[in-house]
Amino acid sequence: MRILHTMLRVGDLQRSIDFYTRILGMKLLRTSENPEYKYSLAFVGYGEETDSTVIELTYNWGVEQYEPGTAFGHIAIEAEDIYATCDAIRAAGGVVTREPGPVKGGTTVIAFVQDPDGYKIELINKKDAGKGLGN
Repeated sequence: MRILHTMLRVGDLQRSIDFYTRILGMKLLRTSENPEYKYSLAFVGYGEETDSTVIELTYNWGVEQYEPGTAFGHIAIEAEDIYATCDAIRAAGGVVTREPGPVKGGTTVIAFVQDPDGYKIELINKKDAGKGLGN
């Protein structure tokens, strides 16, 4: 078994596709529309769905905003060079909400960015990915 995707409800599908592809460098893998139930889907990711976990962006027609909720935390993405990645995200118009640096109580270098719908995305330096706090 493996994790296939994480689904996020978004208020503007094209705006979200643009953020995940242009600013975070993912590929748009596929889209679909369901007129009967009034929703559209877009799947984005760094690799093909057959090989990697992706994000499903769901737009329910006519719903322009959601509250992310208190149970959802964040999506984590590995970055080769977290400092350069944050600089590139800022230069492309993205929002860095926590500058790169060690996690509190550890040595793992992380940063946070925010997508257009307010979802948090944690960037973890590649050399630290999978090490927890890095102590």
